[in-house]
Amino acid sequence: MDKTVANLASAVAKIEDGMTVMIGGFGGAGSPIELIHALIDRYRATGHPRDLTVVNNNAGNGHVGLAALIEAGMVRKLICSFPRSADPVVFTDLYLAGKIELELVPQGTLAERIRAGGAGIPAFYTPTSFGTDLAAGKPVEEFEGRSYVRERWLKADVALVKAELADPYGNLTYRMAARNFNPLMCMASAVTIVQASRIVAAGEIDPEAVVTPGIFVQKIVEVPHPHQEEDLNRANAAYPLEA
Repeated sequence: MDKTVANLASAVAKIEDGMTVMIGGFGGAGSPIELIHALIDRYRATGHPRDLTVVNNNAGNGHVGLAALIEAGMVRKLICSFPRSADPVVFTDLYLAGKIELELVPQGTLAERIRAGGAGIPAFYTPTSFGTDLAAGKPVEEFEGRSYVRERWLKADVALVKAELADPYGNLTYRMAARNFNPLMCMASAVTIVQASRIVAAGEIDPEAVVTPGIFVQKIVEVPHPHQEEDLNRANAAYPLEA
């Protein structure tokens, strides 16, 4: 039952070419920077994984975290709701050059597609995007005089998640707004890999405070002092980071 792993490299060792990877975070809040960087390290050492489909709220900022993953050439397609964030220069340049695909999804629809994937709901209807290019080719039904677009669930092979506390069984809590997409992604992925600021003994997390139950988590690695994306970008950092 102990789901802890010794280090970041071990945590990401089984992510393979062509997988769909959900990455938690809303901008830098809740973004698992160290797990992402460990995945880049694996690629730099072995050439794998590549051709990933990444699901995230945005397209990364600067040259760290998700942006660094994209810059390394590991991502074939991005599914997100907000590709034009503070400094998405890496994604923008590659997209304009035709080197990365984009599936644009309204933010609420993105969250609900992920939730549906975790709940086993193959499709649902929403009025969001009706009459726009985003609804092109999608089935439309009318309910009580209003048109709704059918959207499909969204699932992944792997989720990379940042938590505040974890116990060895995989029960998780999150720090305030860093919760965001992380719990939904845990539910919608076949394998959930978590970096936690602190791993505590079983029973130390009040059951009433558990946000993600351990049944949705497969691997946990402790990262006591995680980087914050905004701090790295203010320092004009780029991954690999200088010592």
